[in-house]
Amino acid sequence: MNVPGVMIAAPASGTGKTTVMLGLLRALTHAGLTVQPFKSGPDYIDPAFHRAASGRPSFNLDSWAMSSGLLDAIAAQAVGADMIVAEGSMGLFDGVARPGESGIGASAEMARRMGWPVILVLDASGQAQSAAATALGFRSFDPDLPFAGVILNRVASPRHEALLRRGMDAIGMPVLGALPRRGDLVLPERHLGLVQAVEHPDLERAVEGYAAFLSAHVDLAAIQAAARSTFVPGADGRLPDPPAQRLAIAQDAAFSFLYPHLLAGWRNAGAQLMPFSPLADEAPDPSADMVWLPGGYPELHAGRIAAAEHFLDGLRRHAQRGPIHGECGGYMVLGDALVDKQGERHRMAGLLGLETSYAQRRMHLGYRLARLHGSIGTIPAGTRLRGHEFHYSIILKQSGDPLAEVTDANGDVVAETGSRQGNVTGSFFHMIAAAAQE
Repeated sequence: MNVPGVMIAAPASGTGKTTVMLGLLRALTHAGLTVQPFKSGPDYIDPAFHRAASGRPSFNLDSWAMSSGLLDAIAAQAVGADMIVAEGSMGLFDGVARPGESGIGASAEMARRMGWPVILVLDASGQAQSAAATALGFRSFDPDLPFAGVILNRVASPRHEALLRRGMDAIGMPVLGALPRRGDLVLPERHLGLVQAVEHPDLERAVEGYAAFLSAHVDLAAIQAAARSTFVPGADGRLPDPPAQRLAIAQDAAFSFLYPHLLAGWRNAGAQLMPFSPLADEAPDPSADMVWLPGGYPELHAGRIAAAEHFLDGLRRHAQRGPIHGECGGYMVLGDALVDKQGERHRMAGLLGLETSYAQRRMHLGYRLARLHGSIGTIPAGTRLRGHEFHYSIILKQSGDPLAEVTDANGDVVAETGSRQGNVTGSFFHMIAAAAQE
């Protein structure tokens, strides 16, 4: 049986759709529904907020990086839920120019594929009836895309709302909610987007506030009635296999950017996942077959990591006998040194000939396709991986062998190839899935 769903999307980033998403998840949960969240696109922060708001793990769905079979396997995680609420990324139709595994990565693509009607969150600031022209354009741009209606955000007054509704009535666009302007309903942010859910000073109270706000100003019954789905879970797709049987995974505020579908796949395949906290100076379990350092914000905790001798010594001991892999922030920690925002140099694990700096910042953002020169655990050399890169740190020094040949979504060569040295590997890109092999 398929689970009905909706896609919460927007014309652009910054319209307030994440606040709407979190409030809607909790409000529907309070209404007695079991709600399954998803995130369209390569975001590793929002799913943790979704889980806090709904009580269920949230998963990314990414048509550029994921095959149809993997998308089916991830979407099947909704079995047992009453309703799906998916959050789009950037603007509804935004994606890359060249298709990847099954598409260009646009949220509209995922909504069309799954049959989820779009609820467009419109920032109504500085306009009235003209907002209807935006809504009409989005509804008309792709006639095959199911459309449920709009939620008007940042509405200034009852008069403003009346004018907005008049415009929407003129084009036959359902208004599913109108949210008054509230300066206090803003999630704190930092350089990669939102702060992490585990770092929010009072996340539960914030989510309850969003839910109360949404319940007062949107038609929950109409949203539930609008939910649809054409996706029927099948048996063809499967989640990714683990890179080791006993896998020690760094897990704390400095190391948390690991895609939920990978963890679910690794568990489903029978891997033993062994979390440890570098910030608490915990070493990886000595019985682990492999150590995995996810990305995160080590540049904000560089002093504590440099002082965590038990953790660093544990990494060095493991490197003598088994594989270690680091992604983005984890990659930086495996290097010789990390320079923080203030320009202070901190000694790291010294397992890769790498020195990085957050003091001299430059944004690196985009999809990545990598062909491995060396293995990552049980992932063999020659494997093609699709992933995503988002960081501001730069490489000051690098030596050793490249991990992979890396290109972006347009097929252009990327200079950041990752590194490998003995049993240790690392890269700035976050792995999402294996790519079709040529």
